[in-house]
Amino acid sequence: MSSLFDHIPKDLPEEHVDTLLEHRGVRVERIVSRGHSTPEGVWYCQDTDEWVLLVQGEAALEYRSPEGHTRLRAGDWLFIPAGRQHRVSWTAHDQDTIWLALHWTGDVAGHAAGGLQPPRP
Repeated sequence: MSSLFDHIPKDLPEEHVDTLLEHRGVRVERIVSRGHSTPEGVWYCQDTDEWVLLVQGEAALEYRSPEGHTRLRAGDWLFIPAGRQHRVSWTAHDQDTIWLALHWTGDVAGHAAGGLQPPRP
């Protein structure tokens, strides 16, 4: 057994990513940010869908085409479909921001608990 709060480096010159699980087309990552952001002009564009939960801290995401912004606090989650350009525009400087990210290809079927659909940015 492990905890999302274990083994966080004291020094974080860049965002820290741990793959917690890879199984049957699903990858689960713990990401730790401490004042990190995606460099200006750089956009992530993944070939996998991503569901992300902000476990601790605060962050802001920016989207491109269509443009949009989302601010996240602990407990907030969102869905980023494959191909949606996005970037982390801000994370809290005074605490660790801990993300739990699930990545999968369109081949993996599923639904959100309680029949709720993930919010689309």
